[in-house]
Amino acid sequence: MALLGFNFKKILAEKKTDSREKININNNVSIINVEQATFPIGAQTQEGSRIHFLFTTTYDPDFGTIELHGNLMYLAEEKEIKEIQKTWDKDKKLAPDLMKQVINAILGKCNIQALVMSRDVALPPPVPLPRVTVR
Repeated sequence: MALLGFNFKKILAEKKTDSREKININNNVSIINVEQATFPIGAQTQEGSRIHFLFTTTYDPDFGTIELHGNLMYLAEEKEIKEIQKTWDKDKKLAPDLMKQVINAILGKCNIQALVMSRDVALPPPVPLPRVTVR
């Protein structure tokens, strides 16, 4: 139905050393946990899932890291929420259509946050920035 309420719970950026070597940058998103929850919406409540995630950027060889822990809320009918929870408890997976929505929402927020954090601790940007070429 709808993704709602994106929250960061922990943000960490660390530059370990100065490096003259070529740096490899790897980004990863992991779904850590899914839990059934009831959310207050106005004067009513709505069934939903709280989806916990971890976004990491690693700079190799051991140059630095960025970690963003957080959660987002997914609202749907109670039957769908129970099915999501049942699938998660059994296989630790989300349905492909829900996974697509969740990962896109996480990447949309986390790439921007990681870009700002990388600037603040003098790490290379974790996503390629546009470059102008003159002909």
